[in-house]
Amino acid sequence: MNMKKEWIKDPNVFQVGRLDQNAALKLYRNKEEMSVGKSSLSFLLNGEWRFEYAESLEEANEHFFENNYDCSKWSIISVPGHLQLQGYGKPMYVNQTYPWSASEQIVPGEIPQYNQVGSYVRYVNLDQEQLMEGVHIRFNGVESAFALWINGTFVGYSEDSFSPSTFDITGMVKKGINKIAVQVYRFSSGSWLEDQDYWRFSGIFRDVELLFVPKTNLSDLRVQTLLKNNYSEAFVEVDLNLIGQLEKSVVKMTLYDDSKPLSVVELVGKDELHTSINVKEPKLWSAESPNLYHLVIEIIKNGVLVEVCKQVVGIREFKIIDGIMCINGKRIVFHGVNRHEFSPKTGRVISYEETKKDLQIMKANNINALRTSHYPNNTFVYDLCDELGLYCIDETNLETHGTWSESFDTSIYLPDDKEDKWLDSVLDRANSMYERDKNHPSIVIWSLGNESRGGSILQKEADFLRAKDNTRVIHYEGISHDRRYPNSSDIESQMYTFAVDCEKFILEHPEKPFILCEYAHSMGNSNGALHKYIELEKKLPLYQGGFIWDFVDQALYDENGILRYGGDFKDRPSDYDFCGNGIVFSDRQITPKMQEVKYCYQYIDMDINEKMISVANNYLFTNTNKFNFSIELYCNGKLENSIIMNLALEPGEKTVISNPFRVLNEECRYNIVVRVFDMAEHEVAHEQFEYPYTEVLKHASSKVSIVEDYLNIGIIGDGFAIKFAKNRGLTSMKIEDEEMIRTVPKPNFFRASTNNDIENKYGYRYAAWLSASMFSIPKFTKIIKNETFCEVHFDYLLPNLGGGDVHVVYTVYGDGELAIDMSYMPSEDFIEMPAFGMMFGLYKNYDDITYLGRGPLENYIDRNKGAVLGKYTYKASENVTPYLYPQECGNRTGVNNITISSGKHSLIIKGNNFEFSAIPYTPFEMENAKHADELPSPYQTVLCIYERQMGVAGDDTWGAKTHDEYLLSNSKEHRLSISIKGK
Repeated sequence: MNMKKEWIKDPNVFQVGRLDQNAALKLYRNKEEMSVGKSSLSFLLNGEWRFEYAESLEEANEHFFENNYDCSKWSIISVPGHLQLQGYGKPMYVNQTYPWSASEQIVPGEIPQYNQVGSYVRYVNLDQEQLMEGVHIRFNGVESAFALWINGTFVGYSEDSFSPSTFDITGMVKKGINKIAVQVYRFSSGSWLEDQDYWRFSGIFRDVELLFVPKTNLSDLRVQTLLKNNYSEAFVEVDLNLIGQLEKSVVKMTLYDDSKPLSVVELVGKDELHTSINVKEPKLWSAESPNLYHLVIEIIKNGVLVEVCKQVVGIREFKIIDGIMCINGKRIVFHGVNRHEFSPKTGRVISYEETKKDLQIMKANNINALRTSHYPNNTFVYDLCDELGLYCIDETNLETHGTWSESFDTSIYLPDDKEDKWLDSVLDRANSMYERDKNHPSIVIWSLGNESRGGSILQKEADFLRAKDNTRVIHYEGISHDRRYPNSSDIESQMYTFAVDCEKFILEHPEKPFILCEYAHSMGNSNGALHKYIELEKKLPLYQGGFIWDFVDQALYDENGILRYGGDFKDRPSDYDFCGNGIVFSDRQITPKMQEVKYCYQYIDMDINEKMISVANNYLFTNTNKFNFSIELYCNGKLENSIIMNLALEPGEKTVISNPFRVLNEECRYNIVVRVFDMAEHEVAHEQFEYPYTEVLKHASSKVSIVEDYLNIGIIGDGFAIKFAKNRGLTSMKIEDEEMIRTVPKPNFFRASTNNDIENKYGYRYAAWLSASMFSIPKFTKIIKNETFCEVHFDYLLPNLGGGDVHVVYTVYGDGELAIDMSYMPSEDFIEMPAFGMMFGLYKNYDDITYLGRGPLENYIDRNKGAVLGKYTYKASENVTPYLYPQECGNRTGVNNITISSGKHSLIIKGNNFEFSAIPYTPFEMENAKHADELPSPYQTVLCIYERQMGVAGDDTWGAKTHDEYLLSNSKEHRLSISIKGK
């Protein structure tokens, strides 16, 4: 038999010659290898391979696999790696559209004419001793299909990009040099089932291994745990499969708690074995306490150890009890994220070290759950989830989003109920996931796939997995769209449903537990009103949390080391920056959004007032005596007093303690912050209380000199000069002859569009406010002169708004203080303002910012619960948050004091509870740029001071708007009152 090209477009052919899937086992020759974690039974074939590229199947080399075919002059390619990131073709990002859309008209199962092919060759030298055993080869990830030859002999064919494909090549390898030839096809019939929202690559992108199989071999293993007697007793159920020479073989199993053996079982070797190991008072596994036992299995033949396996065992129970998902008997709430496996340098080729960093970031920010969107991940992802403690939804490699939409032909929905030709392929993908990953305690839910509508094939997949495993539950979000087969999922799962609508659905459909498998779409400057979902989980037991979309931006470095998004590689079609949805940037910098996520996801709730502090322990299994509580009193951001205490609250317990501080001095802005630290001094929770405070502005009584002519007004005092042009406004503010103001300040009502804004038609809806910000006309109305102050009044005429004018009163006092009072009564007949404030252009040397307000990271009125009142510093030139698409950023709320310094002089700004940002660009410059490198070199510091700016929203990024309570009312007068003084 040889490779047949027609297989590539036949949904019924998804594997030829592939071995059955089994558990991902860690096998060693002996205990010495096991102790260091390096096995001579496995040999990685990663590294340099010979490579030839073809644009289509017709152009692909049909003879390269032959023994006498010379590949020595071929190019070199790295394995693992994507063709498109190594100079062959170009990467493409699309969301739901299939990559061939608008290029070729094909029906499901068919493949496009433009189908890149990569031919790979690797030569491997094997000695006689290695040939004494069986030899397998395993490809852990190849996109999307491949054929394999060994020494000129066809071995097999496989699809399913994200599951291992293992072949027995025992009779095909020889002593000496062996030729391994692989041909990879970018598109196959399986590509119709892999329409995930990600970059479209091809190639061998996960490890390739040679496996040496002892003549007596542990071929498969299943470990399940059963808990009895109120979780005081456990049974570790072990099923083994042996192959090979089983006569006079013995299997010895030892269960360890750390290095302490708890139980030893010896069984006579045969092809199927079962044992049950009893554990008294077991240490249970959970995300809070990821306790792991280790099962060591020794395969002994004729008294000689020939193979040893080390398998982690997490004793835990996950099931639905009285309609509620429970971990070890306790109601679970998922504070989760979705995560694509992605590296900005290498795409889906991601290392263990990068992955561990990702999961450590999750743990450090109170994230307790991971959905492997939307395919089985590298095996080490689950190893790390087991070890670090993360609940996991493991998802079948199945998505057909591009075949269904209200505007598409329903006859091409996949999987197709009318044709069973997709059934075996779907079940094979589910089986591959289950068999490889079945022993991981972190996996609590099997997911049938993502966005593949619904139907009988999905129901059969659910039944298939239930028959395999009764220790987990089945998830499929598609039943929210297609209710024909509701039993396809044990959970009601939805995406991006508003919190208020979640509540309504749960009250009307209380039959199943409810989660949001995707919510809080984190594209760009987003995640507004996240707290509303957290409030819901405390209100409705059936609401059991959700998974933020998503963890990390999918952005790629270009040849100049700049992060780029879809379309930037001249890829079409493209969904452009829709790949930038992370609460972590692609380079793993933390975004400001994480500040809110960490707060909302914290396990300890606190409420503080002048007299009392209430504390609620929302951990399921952790006593708060493992933490230190630091109660801190601040005055104007300066720590005045603190107390460290320990509270011993059992899970679910609450208490109230006295506030240890009394505040009498109302001339200082006081706040109390309670921070909770683990024993490694990592903050796991915080809460704050701000005492009532109003900044009282005291004005100097020294005299001023006023100079006025028909065009200009000058107010001059000791060491300062402030000037106005009657046809422009404030034109100059000098301290000791240093000019501070670069451009004339103007009222501003517009913010640069966020990604959420763009998709909810913000620009169209608020265009008049952009016009008002750019083209308002200042009109000098009067001057009031006094010995110790001077008032200069302006009205700003706003185009096309139908309301009144903006009134601005500048008052200059004898010590150089400039008070600004800006007021406006909008029309109720017109759309509300995005923002209300004033924009200043300062010289760029005014770069050092110190402020008293909420921070330390940017925050907005619908995303500031995690921001703590304090005194913070930053540089304006470094305050542009590096979202993939330039947009509104850098804002701070709850501010009453700013100092902006040039090193020589400073501007001091005071007010009450205002917002501000200081960055190098105007909102208009940000609005016009699609990439950061399109922005000009910084030439000024742009200071925007707002009474209020609308929230950033975040329910989704295709129409969801800012919630009403975070908009600016158009039924009341808006007023901004601040004072500015040079120093």
